[in-house]
Amino acid sequence: MGTRVLGEMDKPLISRHRVDSDGSLAEPPSGAPKVGILGSGDFARSLATRLVGSGFSVVVGSRNPKRTAGLFPSSTQVTFQEEAVRSPGVIFVAVFREHYSSLCGLSDQLAGKILVDVSNPTEQEHLQHRESNAEYLASLFPTCTVVKAFNVISAWTLQAGPRDGNRQVPICSDQPEAKRIISEMVHAMGFMPLDMGSLASAREVEAMPLCLLPAWKVPALLALGLFVCFFAYNFIRDVLQPYVQEGKNKFYKLPVSVVNTTLPCVAYVLLSLVYLPGVLAAALQLQRGTKYRRFPDWLDHWLQHRKQIGLLSFFCATLHALYSFCLPLRRSHRYDLVNLAVKQVLTNKSHIWVEEEVWRMEIYLSLGVLALGTLSLLAVTSLPSIANSLNWREFSFVQSTLGFVALVLSTLHTLTYGWTRAFEESRYKFYLPPTFTLTLLVPCVVILAKGLFLLRCFRLRLAKIRRGWEKDSAVKFMLPNDSILTEKTSHV
Repeated sequence: MGTRVLGEMDKPLISRHRVDSDGSLAEPPSGAPKVGILGSGDFARSLATRLVGSGFSVVVGSRNPKRTAGLFPSSTQVTFQEEAVRSPGVIFVAVFREHYSSLCGLSDQLAGKILVDVSNPTEQEHLQHRESNAEYLASLFPTCTVVKAFNVISAWTLQAGPRDGNRQVPICSDQPEAKRIISEMVHAMGFMPLDMGSLASAREVEAMPLCLLPAWKVPALLALGLFVCFFAYNFIRDVLQPYVQEGKNKFYKLPVSVVNTTLPCVAYVLLSLVYLPGVLAAALQLQRGTKYRRFPDWLDHWLQHRKQIGLLSFFCATLHALYSFCLPLRRSHRYDLVNLAVKQVLTNKSHIWVEEEVWRMEIYLSLGVLALGTLSLLAVTSLPSIANSLNWREFSFVQSTLGFVALVLSTLHTLTYGWTRAFEESRYKFYLPPTFTLTLLVPCVVILAKGLFLLRCFRLRLAKIRRGWEKDSAVKFMLPNDSILTEKTSHV
């Protein structure tokens, strides 16, 4: 079957010039390539709608065509399976694996045709069967060419179009010509084909929808571990110490106050962990004198997870801001205000104003807002739709330069919060230092290292290495002017 590309990558699901007055899809052009679909479920209906909207003539094979005909576009021909597979050269098999054997009676009619397997196994089925669904289908129909495709695309994405979902469609098959034909169909439907090789890769392709946020597992565990550690630390200092040493019951602080004290610690440390691997990578390159040696696996994985760590940092910082807005709404806060007013009356103090504390809080809040705003910009530019609209220099400026600015603002925000508390003996409860002093350790190391790399001796050497210079190389290497170097050198 020769399939021609009929539209642009981003064309709408339903062309305006092919819509009947009743809103249903009009009949496709007489020369439209014909495609068959075996199955009448939700995915088959969405697939048929997308194919018709892309200019294909679709015939659907169903065990009960009268009952299911009204669920498909009016231009789709819904008939019995035997009739549906006669003329199309490409047949989409949209049935579950356990129903493949029911199609064996169509072997003669399917001979020589391309079968596109769109099924997905459950996690249990994936572990139970050694061969993929596509390979199993190929074993049942040896005279057909089986292609694995469209299994990572949801029915909603097919209905709404690629702009509202994932654009990539992994394709694998043992026949290059079959992959070419299906790739052209993928293009015509507005998606991007991704060649995954032979049909042996189908098991890997079928495992893709089974993965639940694989890139987020390590960052999420890291964030959870930091939260548990800081929460336990703050619990000991703010709740347990007053209860043990002073007999005060402050367990009411657990749901809001202790959580709100923990969240900025987690966000701050996570943000510093976004830029620490870049510092370590730069130090390794300086020490080795080359960029052509692989980083250790742990550092390589760390570098690949920076985006997820940064987004989790932004999430914790946003929760901290929301919790902070809720603090005055607590009943305990209102009681504290009343008690403070009564105490002021009893001590005959008509005016309480500490200039230093006023300025500290003003600066503290302002820096916090600026840090959160910068983090918001970093989070927005991490979205694929935004990142794709930026060139490399713009993206590097936002993620590297503005990210470092966010880290500096967060550090200043933490320092103004602590102010002189780190030097007050009363702040060391159970001889434990204030929490903010612990959070400053990693960020300060990152900031100092970044500042060190800005020195001319390190900056020029690092720039030469990243442009291909090697310490043990006999080739003479000339650097461009400093002004050009500053503009063109990318950051780790």
